[in-house]
Amino acid sequence: MMPFIDFEPVGRRAPCTSGETILEVAQRAGIMLNATCGGEGICGHCVVHVMAGTVSPPNQTEEIDLGLNRVNDHWRLACQTKILGDLRIHIPPESLATAQRTQTEGRNISTELNPAVRCLNINLPPPNISDQRSDASRLREALALARPHIPLSVLQTLPKELRTNDFHVSVFLRDSTVVAIRPSGTSALGFAVDLGTTKLAGYLVDLTNGETLASAGAMNPQIAFGEDVMARISHSMSKPEGGEQLRTVIVAALNAMAGDLCAKINRSPSDIADAVVVGNTAMHHLFLGLPVRQLGLAPYVPAESAALDIPADEIGCDLAPGANVHLLPNIAGFVGADHVAMILGSGMLDHEGIVLGMDIGTNTEISLIANGKHYACSTASGPAFEGAHIRHGMRAGPGAIEKVLIRDGQILLQTIDNQPAVGLCGSGILDLVAQMHKAGMINSRGALDDSGNNPRVRPGSRGAEFIVISAEENHGAEITFSRSDINEIQLAKGAMRTGVNLLLQKAGVQEQEIEAVFIAGAFGTYLDVQSGIDIGMFPRLEKERFVQVGNAAGTGARLALLSTEKRKQAVSVAHRVIYVELTTEKNFPALFAKSLMLGQV
Repeated sequence: MMPFIDFEPVGRRAPCTSGETILEVAQRAGIMLNATCGGEGICGHCVVHVMAGTVSPPNQTEEIDLGLNRVNDHWRLACQTKILGDLRIHIPPESLATAQRTQTEGRNISTELNPAVRCLNINLPPPNISDQRSDASRLREALALARPHIPLSVLQTLPKELRTNDFHVSVFLRDSTVVAIRPSGTSALGFAVDLGTTKLAGYLVDLTNGETLASAGAMNPQIAFGEDVMARISHSMSKPEGGEQLRTVIVAALNAMAGDLCAKINRSPSDIADAVVVGNTAMHHLFLGLPVRQLGLAPYVPAESAALDIPADEIGCDLAPGANVHLLPNIAGFVGADHVAMILGSGMLDHEGIVLGMDIGTNTEISLIANGKHYACSTASGPAFEGAHIRHGMRAGPGAIEKVLIRDGQILLQTIDNQPAVGLCGSGILDLVAQMHKAGMINSRGALDDSGNNPRVRPGSRGAEFIVISAEENHGAEITFSRSDINEIQLAKGAMRTGVNLLLQKAGVQEQEIEAVFIAGAFGTYLDVQSGIDIGMFPRLEKERFVQVGNAAGTGARLALLSTEKRKQAVSVAHRVIYVELTTEKNFPALFAKSLMLGQV
């Protein structure tokens, strides 16, 4: 008989096969465990408590990460624990991919209103015994278009919509194609989405006046299958159903978001006549169900880079019957449409002189416009600043330490929502490293001062560690920061700074010539720019040259929703960009090694 797992407290029971891991079954059952390393046993975030049943014995990874006492008390890593029979487990709150702080705000950049879909309010003569023309013929005549097209999906709704509304209807049109028939006076809505590796941002827009009616943020449910794009590509490649799993969960999340946004303003998703989705190249491919194997192997070639218009119902998006989903063009395998949208939405194209743009996320995409040329690259930076691979790291949720100040040996902390501290999120991690370096607790190589002069520094299982907040100070929950944690930040910081320096070299300019630095993304919104300057993550420029623009990719997606001219501009930008593959640059290793140093290099 097939064994089952009972997941508590979520109240779900799932069939399983002997030899599967708990994580694999949870993913198949739609239970979003935190598996930021993609199930490789590295992050230690998928902790569960085995309440009853038989599982494989604990391995060395679990004993090191959890400690013998916890392992002996039946705490396990879901990705490392194989099922040997019926099982009952408890999932602690911190192991679930729960709601986190997300970023939807961006710059308010106006554009001339020219959406792909327009509305016509028309009155049709109802049929009678002497006028028995079809509903479609009646509609075509009223539209007075040369060659109007009514898709099958719209035809299927036409008779009911006409009769329910006494033949007084609003017709949504894309060129000469009928997108939907709605009650007279109904405005067409648009749905813009920034499909981030970690977070989603969605916007509901009135296409008749350009007003943003509602917005929302959510976590990308694909996180349950891996923190970064390479982990998700690996999941897609290693499991026959892996790609479809990833596609299904993201489409379901976008449908839920569209429904929630419409509910806020008492509208229906069937009023959404057009959508624009932007994401990096891997997210783009996973959303459309395109193969991603070639993205994970050199030379990292996309299946498609051009702008696309896809019927929404072909990819399972529940919008108006004839709605399209427009996807902006990708630039390269690791620089996607989200970066094109960021360039549009940040305002950097309107700035004269030498301009740097950094969209900081799970990957950081960097653009440099100098001397009439536009260079771009991608760096693997984000997982550490999302809390991955940091012992007490976490995403930006309640209780995350988001600001740190060290003065006269005293450490001052601020948490999100002023809740008791439960971990360190990206902005807090950046502050902590900058403050410790400034106070002389960390040298330029990232080594902690373990001379015994600081009572907060002690030996730990991962080398010397700094006590950020002790158990006595924090209701029994201790939070530490170790040498290995510092190394993770050095790697992320080093990757970002190497990208900037290589683009400067390509353009033949010095960092002091940069006139403006546009910083985008959720982490980019909340970080302290001075901390980034202090550790050498950003060029040493006056703070006044830095502009934090929020979710500029989301702004760019909205601009593309409201203006077909902006869509053309996006294509022009993508064609003009000179993509730089960092790892093929011969001076990359030397620059990266230098950029690992803390402080200005």
